[in-house]
Amino acid sequence: MDNNREEQHEEGRRKQPTREEWARNFSEWFDKILDEAEIVDFRYPLKGAGVWRPFGFKIRKYTYEILRALHDQTGHEETLFPLLIPEGEFLKEAQHIRGFEEQVYWVTRGGSDELEVPLVLRPTSETSIYPMYNLWVRSHADLPLKLYQVVSTFRYETRHTRPLLRVRELTSFKEAHTVHASFEELEQQVQEAVGIYANFFDELGVPYLITRRPEWDKFAGAEYSIAFDTILPDGRTLQIGTVHNLGTNFAKAFDIKFETVNGQSEYVYQSCYGISERCIAASLIVHGDDHGLVLPPKVAPIQVIFIPILFAGLEQAINETTDKLMNELKHENIRVAVDRSEKTPGAKFYWWEKRGVPVRVEIGPKDLENYTVTLVRRDTLFREIVPQTEATTRITDLLVRLAQNIKQREAEFLQSRIHRVETLEDARKVIEQRIGVVEVPWCGLEECGLSLEEELTGSVLGTPEDLQRPQEVEGVCFACDKRATTIMRFARTY
Repeated sequence: MDNNREEQHEEGRRKQPTREEWARNFSEWFDKILDEAEIVDFRYPLKGAGVWRPFGFKIRKYTYEILRALHDQTGHEETLFPLLIPEGEFLKEAQHIRGFEEQVYWVTRGGSDELEVPLVLRPTSETSIYPMYNLWVRSHADLPLKLYQVVSTFRYETRHTRPLLRVRELTSFKEAHTVHASFEELEQQVQEAVGIYANFFDELGVPYLITRRPEWDKFAGAEYSIAFDTILPDGRTLQIGTVHNLGTNFAKAFDIKFETVNGQSEYVYQSCYGISERCIAASLIVHGDDHGLVLPPKVAPIQVIFIPILFAGLEQAINETTDKLMNELKHENIRVAVDRSEKTPGAKFYWWEKRGVPVRVEIGPKDLENYTVTLVRRDTLFREIVPQTEATTRITDLLVRLAQNIKQREAEFLQSRIHRVETLEDARKVIEQRIGVVEVPWCGLEECGLSLEEELTGSVLGTPEDLQRPQEVEGVCFACDKRATTIMRFARTY
């Protein structure tokens, strides 16, 4: 068996992970890997709805633990509001309704009875939450109010559905809703929300662009919207998070007022911000390769997999060594497992590589003889032989370095896909060839922005909010030839 492992070693050296072919066929790869790695099963008999399988659910669990912690650390409290929204409440904010009216699921019967008041399955929860805020907020002492929930939301998606990317039931919708006494406090909260999401995606190693959506593409009922987008291997962008300044629009619709320090009655200021399971999809996609998933260690259900290579007469010694090292890692709160199945070593390597386990530990007769173990990191499949006495320290360090490597690799990929162009024709080529995001000079007028969107036949992302990318731009607007005041980002989108 140990000789067989050496053959597998040589095969592994010849077949290092590649991303070029994978990138060209990533859409097919993604559907396949969700099934083969047992993440989500979309064979449920309802279009656009899927079932989280145990391995995928653990990825979801660890991902949302990070998200919950970031909210809890900044004074948010988790809550849970009803799924059903009475029609009257849903219809209170006119702009909001126009933004969702074609996506709503209606409940019109209870048993055999027609309901007197039709109900909506929440597409988002503003109209579910804000009637209660009307009851809870009375004075400045009640503010700020910062609540969040992780729930299912439902949208009647009429376009082509895609697992985790475009679905009818969003099973993991984290939405936060905050209430404040002043516009200045609201603006601070918007920036805090942007910081929470930036920290979250940094933890996942998912690169992002932050843009302010244009007026014609903002969240229905918001003063303005800020979005996080990432670039997928096929050059399209995926929106992975949004933050909205609601001003007093919903406060007026739901009559949410508070008594100021001076005894006056004023409308509150509100924000909301949301992330769905697209954050998980993005993490699975951007780190993957032609061998399968490459999971960031923090969200991997199994961070280290042990593969004992058993040999006649040495089974007990190899298993004892395996158990000893596993216990050491467990003591360091590292999630470990062992594969003692009857499959060949090569089949085991293939299985766990496909599932993206960050580190593999192989222990065979030669390792036993030399008091060593073989470590294999999932991102590069680089192998190293280390002393057993150093194994725990080396594995712990390897998990950190792997996380840093995949984060840096994807950040470099995203930057390589942002194109600042000199002409409108160059911008068209970027969009038509689907090679990423194009940045064009813009005068700031809505009519010019709409004209550019039509010319480029791509979706508008907005103007940069990224701190590391200054908005100053030279030249003229591509639509009107007047002096450009900023840039506008466009891309093919999901």
